[in-house]
Amino acid sequence: MIMRPGQPLLLPANPLFIWGSLLAALGLNMMLNMGAAGRAAWVPDLLALALVFWNVHQPLRIGVGVAFAFGLAMDVHLGALLGQHALAYTAMSFLAVTMHRRLLWFPVGAQTLQVLPLFAAAQVLELLVRLMAGHGLPGWSILLGPLLETLLWPLANVLLLAPQRRAHDPDDNRPL
Repeated sequence: MIMRPGQPLLLPANPLFIWGSLLAALGLNMMLNMGAAGRAAWVPDLLALALVFWNVHQPLRIGVGVAFAFGLAMDVHLGALLGQHALAYTAMSFLAVTMHRRLLWFPVGAQTLQVLPLFAAAQVLELLVRLMAGHGLPGWSILLGPLLETLLWPLANVLLLAPQRRAHDPDDNRPL
């Protein structure tokens, strides 16, 4: 693959780090949902953020099936309608895998504008499933969740790509 000028060369992603970050995001999601905010509509979905990140950067390792399994785990944890998060995560992951090649050509700032529709689509799918199940509208605060997830995208890029970054000073033993 041809790299953009100025893009650093990355080491291969460690599968243990990928799965550890996804499990950590699941744990953080569970803690946020049990905390003082409860299951507030404005709380960012950190698991969705991690899934989209790894779908974009490692689409062959983390795909739609993984998103479905984590969605079922979130449904069971929240006591939500079984399949609500699974459907949203699956659709979001499918769209992320579909656009991953194009998305990686943009700088992180431009990527944030392109992942916003992914997070918004997942939120809309969850809302539609809730409405079909007979729940009411959560209010305008539902718009803050995808916005906060989008604002966390640059931080996720820094944190989750940190173990893959190569040293910048080449020497005789390390030419790249």
